[in-house]
Amino acid sequence: MTDDIREEYEAQFKAKQKKSQKKAIDILNGMHMAYKNIKIYDPNNLTVRKQISSLFQDIKDLLLTEEEVTFTIRLSTLYLNGIKVHFRFANYYLFKFLSEELHRRETGLLQFKSGLNKEELKLFIFLLSEKEKAIKNPFETFSAQLRESQISHVFVEKAQPFEETQSSEKNAKKIFFLGIVHLKEIFEYLKRGEKIPLSTTRRLMQSIFNHIVNNESFTYGLTTIKNFDEYTLNHSINVCILSISLGRRLGLDRNELAELGISAFFHDFGKTEIPKEILDKPGKLDEQEREVIEKHPHLGAEKLIQLKETSHLPMRAINVAMEHHVKEDLTGYPKYQKKRHINLYSKIVKICDVYDAMTTHRPYRTKVFTRDETLSMMMKNSGTDFDPIILKVFANMVGTYPIGTLVLLNTGEIGIVVETSPDPSKLLRPKVKIIADEEGNKIDGGIMDLSKRDLQTKTYTSRIVKSLDPQKYNIQVSDYFIVQAQ
Repeated sequence: MTDDIREEYEAQFKAKQKKSQKKAIDILNGMHMAYKNIKIYDPNNLTVRKQISSLFQDIKDLLLTEEEVTFTIRLSTLYLNGIKVHFRFANYYLFKFLSEELHRRETGLLQFKSGLNKEELKLFIFLLSEKEKAIKNPFETFSAQLRESQISHVFVEKAQPFEETQSSEKNAKKIFFLGIVHLKEIFEYLKRGEKIPLSTTRRLMQSIFNHIVNNESFTYGLTTIKNFDEYTLNHSINVCILSISLGRRLGLDRNELAELGISAFFHDFGKTEIPKEILDKPGKLDEQEREVIEKHPHLGAEKLIQLKETSHLPMRAINVAMEHHVKEDLTGYPKYQKKRHINLYSKIVKICDVYDAMTTHRPYRTKVFTRDETLSMMMKNSGTDFDPIILKVFANMVGTYPIGTLVLLNTGEIGIVVETSPDPSKLLRPKVKIIADEEGNKIDGGIMDLSKRDLQTKTYTSRIVKSLDPQKYNIQVSDYFIVQAQ
């Protein structure tokens, strides 16, 4: 792929991302306006009809390019057709409106299908705007109302109960370790000169994508698992998960995310040719050893080129293997003379690669940086080492206190960040699993939502004072996510 084509692709990608977010906000805004108007006026009022027509056109426009318009709510996050919808402080009320209305009906998915007409849409908004009543089975009642009103092109799905969420977490952990096993098997296939089952790899990517959609926070939290003996394998699956998560937020579609996942999965393929005594050498590498290490992008690209001859390997996987150590200012390695631009997927994988590597213990580095320390250092190198736009999206994804960060609260309690707040104004107030009381005794505490206020005083009861280094407290953060999935 030439540099000009890459630049054109990235321009199209950024335009697509911006357009997707705008469509989501437009539809939500239209629903909210129609919802408010239908509460005030008769359904046949001119104002209501105009608002319904505008909303209908927004949905119809999206249905021209998509099979359906699906809003999904998972753990305080809203997705449109699998892509996370970003909110600013000024429009956060749109998320709050839809999430509250669906939550009180025990609904986790709302879908508009092709064939929808204005009358159906108006009836649906009318049902959504009905006054809240104490109902024993709210989802079943809501579904029955849709059927009785002959609304056949609006589909709803019940929100996952807690038991299903637990099952989802168990499956996510299973997929995580299966990914490590699968990559290990691929290395063995290569040694024996056998064909690699890339179809299995692609199915693995689809499974990872599904788990990220269903429970992004927990799936992301699994990347706190660090196996020092199998670093390359563990690191590759971590980078894969982070890259797919980041790609979703950048607006990549499902097929593109599968290709991105495969590219991230194989990004360090060349390290299989590097002697273990060099990879795991304690202390600084000498010049000759550094030259050997810096050959792994070439070696990985060569292996993948050979692999592409016998399988449907994405071409971008070869680009990523070659480019994931090239910096935004085109320094790093390997050296290029005429190159003006690196592949979009390479930019995504590079960010995730550095983030996971810096938060992992390595023999040649005495310091293991915490997640927030790592993010802070990466942000200082925005524009030189990393693409500034993609890095900013990544920073918003992991949050001020990334999932897996050990934190001290003003109450003296210690906890692990397990979910970031979707409200942009509450980035400093994530959900925290309490693991030690104010006296320092380890406990299996509950999950504290730091964004909640006291009902009487209207003030926040707890806040984060600072992040802590888990090593100093002899705490394995990954234990929480592993136990959670038991």
